[in-house]
Amino acid sequence: MGVHNVHERLIAADEGRVGALVDTLASGDGDLLWPGEDWSHMEFDRPLGPGAVGGHGPVRYTVTGYAPGQWVRFGFTRPRGFHGFHEVAVLPVAADRTLLQHTLTMTTSGLSRITWPLAWRPLHDACLEDALDRAERACTGTVARPARWSPYVRFLHGLAARAGA
Repeated sequence: MGVHNVHERLIAADEGRVGALVDTLASGDGDLLWPGEDWSHMEFDRPLGPGAVGGHGPVRYTVTGYAPGQWVRFGFTRPRGFHGFHEVAVLPVAADRTLLQHTLTMTTSGLSRITWPLAWRPLHDACLEDALDRAERACTGTVARPARWSPYVRFLHGLAARAGA
């Protein structure tokens, strides 16, 4: 199954300010983008850069490309059946407007053809919208339309928490 999943937010800030958020990924308490308070923390074996290995929860990947303040790409290594990448890009729109975009492009095989649409995708979508909320809040001090978890996402998130994921 081919998957192309895009989440984006137009943020009222210049590209330097938004790009600085991307550079904080996986920096522990200094991470201003990843929603680690509600989701598994993003962690790597070294600072963000090509070759860094890590991920969040059961989702594992390697940094395959990084342009500070502009773009980072992660190649999946787990879960089994995820073949592809996800990336974060900072796209200037105007002097004071920047599009922060997350793109996941992959194929699935085996059991992941079932688990992606039933569990992984709803969780992924909620997590990414939470990350975009964090970015908007960090740059503007507020969130115009905060993301809300559906009852199904709350159910899946609770199951994952009980399973230790």
